[in-house]
Amino acid sequence: GWIVAIKGLGGFHLAVDAENSEAVMQLRERKPRKEKPFAIMSKDLNAISQYATISQADKELLTSFKRPIVLAPKKQPNTLSEGIAPGINNFGVMLPYTPLHYLLMEGNFLALVMTSGNITEEPICIGNHEAFSRLKGIADYFLIHNRDILQRSDDSVCQIINEKVRLIRRSRGYVPLPLFFDKDLPQVLACGAEEKNTICLTRENKVFVSQHIGELENLETLQFFEHVISHLKRILEIEPKILAYDLHPQYLSTKWALEQRGVKLIGIQHHHAHILSCLAENGDFSPVIGLALDGIGYGEDGRLWGGEVLLVDKARYKRLAHLSYRPLPGGEKAIKAPWRMAISYLYPIYGKELLELTLPLKGVIEQKRIEKIMYMIEHGINCPLSSGLGRLFDAVSAMVGIKYHIDYSAQAAIELEMCQEETDESYEFSVNTEQMPWEIDPNPVISAIVRDLKTGPPRGIISGRFHKGTVNMLVKICNLAREETGLKKVALSGGVFQNAYLISQMENRLKALGFIVYSHSQVPCNDGGISLGQATGVALLHDS
Repeated sequence: GWIVAIKGLGGFHLAVDAENSEAVMQLRERKPRKEKPFAIMSKDLNAISQYATISQADKELLTSFKRPIVLAPKKQPNTLSEGIAPGINNFGVMLPYTPLHYLLMEGNFLALVMTSGNITEEPICIGNHEAFSRLKGIADYFLIHNRDILQRSDDSVCQIINEKVRLIRRSRGYVPLPLFFDKDLPQVLACGAEEKNTICLTRENKVFVSQHIGELENLETLQFFEHVISHLKRILEIEPKILAYDLHPQYLSTKWALEQRGVKLIGIQHHHAHILSCLAENGDFSPVIGLALDGIGYGEDGRLWGGEVLLVDKARYKRLAHLSYRPLPGGEKAIKAPWRMAISYLYPIYGKELLELTLPLKGVIEQKRIEKIMYMIEHGINCPLSSGLGRLFDAVSAMVGIKYHIDYSAQAAIELEMCQEETDESYEFSVNTEQMPWEIDPNPVISAIVRDLKTGPPRGIISGRFHKGTVNMLVKICNLAREETGLKKVALSGGVFQNAYLISQMENRLKALGFIVYSHSQVPCNDGGISLGQATGVALLHDS
């Protein structure tokens, strides 16, 4: 039942017996990490097979030299603590990858929780004294050695979907392996995004994306960001004179870039960068229809984009369509509290009558708080506008009573995906094609969900209808875009495509309609791939 800090290859892990619920909950309390899933390690494939379903492709990935964490469906029932991955249908599983791990696994454990040895949202600990200082309030014991760790590197995370490996976090085992272009590039440092930050450096025809750095929201992570930049510049023996950055003025990576002197600064729009990273990975820069779908990215109109259909032609792009704008009541707070997004989507349709609707959230959120959000929306008080598809997923999750507050990024959307059930029916978006960019209106979907909440199909069916309707809408938009542009290549990028149902359905449906479909494998579709897209954008600008 003890919590042990164990020194590994790229940093410390915090380990507990995965079958001991009390120890797992104690770790959650101390870290603190209320609900975000923990990774687990077992000694061999037979052990993993006792609690998770692993395919032949999963087995090959788990036993590869890269030794990533692989997302695998839970077997039910199993003996592991329910506190390991609450609300999720998968376990993140891995095999030992150091001699010390193999020795540990000789103990009588089916599995050990092996989560990053850090305080939540801070970088992983690598030094013995650093671990003693930062983890003393979490770990009961420390298992250390005298082999110094020079570079922090978290475990990589991936999932196999449609028989293709999809990296969710690219770090140990994959970094610093480069991607190759077919010609030499200018030397560029790309500073990445705010969440899931990575940086990217180019040398000759090679592009080096760094390990996962994390959320740039505290001093420790910013120092790690600076250390990774200086380390990669040193080992690659380059001093780039061009810096690429995201357009969002509040991103720490952007602020850092704009403070640098003696370099050329080039801003690359967030969703353009998403599509370029997908094209770079697939090695084709001919014009494409790009679906860049996420929660938030700074648009060129100063609004927050995230439900974007773009025509991307190398260094240029045109906005073909987007999800209708909706307010984020309280800005950042709306991301952490999806119930606010539910009100944001309901209020334009129902006005004050929404207080009379049959909604699960009304039994949890006080009416005074709901009325306050309605007032903010009506008067435009601290309500930046967003077209993010990720925020619509949040709203639906809260509407059906799955998640009102989140503990980690995209939790509401993930749990909405996890609860979906098979259904023949779907909700229908409306698309206004009278002028460019076309506008995708979710109001009919929201109204249909409200009707279903009243008549009573289970929320798994509502989730299934919403997911199916979203795929139908995106396929329809791709068809409209093909008619408009003559293009038949589609690139899929952005964190929304971590949804296994969406990415598999979109690939299958579009290919069946004769599209050539590009998606991610070796670089994350989430913001971990933004730095690659930024570096690619600069290289293409240089060409033109």
